[in-house]
Amino acid sequence: MNAYLGLDFGTSGARAIAIHQTPALSPTTQILHEQSLAFGSAQAARDPLSWKAVLFELLGNLPKEVRSQLKAIAINGTSSSVLLCDLSGQPLGSPMMYGDKGDPAVLDRLSTIVPAHHCVLSASSSLVKLLTFQTQPKWAKAKYFLHQADWLSFLLHGQLGISDYHNSLKLGYDPALETYPAWFTAPLLRPLQPLLPKVLPPGATIGAVSPDIAAQLDLPLYCQIRAGTTDSIAAFLASPAASPGEAVTSLGSTLVLKLLSQQRIDCAEYGIYSHRFGNLWLAGGASNTGGMALAHFFSPQTLTQLIQHIDPTQQSELDYYPLLTPGERFPINQPNFPPRLEPRPASDVAFLHGLLESLARIEAAGYRLLEQLGASTLQQVFTAGGGAKNEPWQHIRQRHLKVPVYASPYVQAAYGSALLALKGRHYAVARERTDKKDPRCN
Repeated sequence: MNAYLGLDFGTSGARAIAIHQTPALSPTTQILHEQSLAFGSAQAARDPLSWKAVLFELLGNLPKEVRSQLKAIAINGTSSSVLLCDLSGQPLGSPMMYGDKGDPAVLDRLSTIVPAHHCVLSASSSLVKLLTFQTQPKWAKAKYFLHQADWLSFLLHGQLGISDYHNSLKLGYDPALETYPAWFTAPLLRPLQPLLPKVLPPGATIGAVSPDIAAQLDLPLYCQIRAGTTDSIAAFLASPAASPGEAVTSLGSTLVLKLLSQQRIDCAEYGIYSHRFGNLWLAGGASNTGGMALAHFFSPQTLTQLIQHIDPTQQSELDYYPLLTPGERFPINQPNFPPRLEPRPASDVAFLHGLLESLARIEAAGYRLLEQLGASTLQQVFTAGGGAKNEPWQHIRQRHLKVPVYASPYVQAAYGSALLALKGRHYAVARERTDKKDPRCN
């Protein structure tokens, strides 16, 4: 039996899923083991040493029969969560996480050399964060700039300076040309080049687990470490979506939309960017609203109780924009966009109904914007993340989206990473190149 492991590092913890594919004419995939661990605190979620401890605990908790036959591992991490490392791979200070913003002055300088509408022209992009790191004292010791998934994978295979083109998109890497673009030779960016990672297709084999780690964790020496991906794309990989017009909405702490499109859409002014996915593109964006806003007002138990009293066929007239702090990325891209959570009715059921209705409106507005900019027309939506099991919310969303909405059979991003470990680069690498863009975004 060959086992394949996917690891998902999210905002509050990490999950491991090990799978096995039966050798049949129509192979089916079975989950052999699943476990999740919390970081324990908001501070720990930002601490690379906590990530390392959770990674090794998840690996150490694998059943012996799974660990002894583990053939490949792939890791996903939160997009644009980045850190500087020294020559030995030790983190230099705190990382900058997915929602952190870089120096606004850096963004202004970058906009003079980067093509308009590029996804790096965002305060939270990996490239803006790298330029922000350059202004800090630790820069003098920096030898590598890595994403969260890159560094965690390094801990297993021992090779520094390797990333994948999903994580590296917001660093500026061009997945269509498979290289860093020519504007990286500009004087502003030239000093960064020694720190830039080598970029591989997601799922490409980096190398076998290092002998020391294999001995420490009792892993087979032949176990391969694959180039990883981001958490939202791993959730897409876990879904059945495969044709243009099929989409995945991840209902986690935030609201993330991914629409499989024949056209590449890149419009930073709307917080939209496209990842390469086979001979197609995954166009989408991430809103700052989502499950985190719900969790702020209601415990999981209270949510479960209140949701039973909502009639999803009836529209709530409450018009909210559920943010906990100012700032939105998509479908509105305004750093100071204000939350809108008033008026709050006396009934908690009515308040929750209004929140869910408003989140559905934001999701529908996101897909409409993608279509308006030239993406393939939305045909159906699969749902991933913790909100996927919320059936009343699904009915509300379907009413707004006006297409079928389904819960993905597997909603965990770790499952998508496990499939990437199983199928390798052929699961997410181009078979044919395409680089079509909406003419308004050139």
